[in-house]
Amino acid sequence: MAPNNGLKRLAKAGVVVVILLLLTWAVKEGWFEHLTDSNWVARFVKTNGLYGWGILLLAGGFFTAVGGPRQVIAFVFGFAIGGWQGALYSTLAALLGCAISFYVARLTFRSSLQRRFGRRLQKFENLVIRNTWLKVLMIRLLPVGSNLLTNLFAGATHVPARGFMVGSTIGYLPQMLIFSFAGAGLGLSDHIQLSISIVLFLVSSIIGAYLYRSRLQHQVDELITEDKETVK
Repeated sequence: MAPNNGLKRLAKAGVVVVILLLLTWAVKEGWFEHLTDSNWVARFVKTNGLYGWGILLLAGGFFTAVGGPRQVIAFVFGFAIGGWQGALYSTLAALLGCAISFYVARLTFRSSLQRRFGRRLQKFENLVIRNTWLKVLMIRLLPVGSNLLTNLFAGATHVPARGFMVGSTIGYLPQMLIFSFAGAGLGLSDHIQLSISIVLFLVSSIIGAYLYRSRLQHQVDELITEDKETVK
C-alpha cells in the first residue's frame, strides 16, 4: 500500500473518530434536547456570552448534520435572540451541519453510499453537476425532500463543494428568516414580526413555485420522490 493512501485512510479514520466523540459529548451534555428549548437558549446566551454563541453554533451544526430540522433551530434562535440575528445564526448552524454531513460522506462513506444508492446518486449528480448553486438553491427552496440525504448525496458524488455550499446558503435563508421571525414574534408577542414571517413565506413560495415550473421540474420531482422512498 502506498504511503499516501495510508495517510489518507488514517485521516479519514481520524475525522470519523472526532465527529463521533463530539456527537457523544453533545448527547451526553443534553445539547440536542436543550436546543429545542427557547427559554434555555436565551438564558444560555445571556449567561455565557461569546462562549455560549460558539457552543450553540457547534451544537446546532451537529443537530442539523444528523438530520435535525433546521427550521426548529431557526424558530428557537429567533425566539431567543430576535428575528434577524436568529435567522443569520441559525443559517450558519445549518450551513455547518451541511458541511459536516457533506464532507463525512465525501471523506469516509463515499464508496458505501455509491454501492447503496448508485442509480439515485447518478441521477442527482446529472441534475446538479452543472450550474450547481442554482439547482441546489431550487432544491433547498422546495419544502420537500430530505436535507440530510441531499447533503450526503452531494458528498458522495463529484458535485463541486463551493457551488453546493453557495446554493445551500442562499436556499436555506428564506425558510430560516420565516421561522426565526415567527419565533421572535411569538416570544415578544410582536404582530409585526409575525407579519414579516408571513410575507417572507409568501415571497419564498412564489420564488419556489417559479423555479419549480422551470424545465427542471420533472428531474426534481423524480429525485424528490426517490428521496421520500429512501427515508421510509
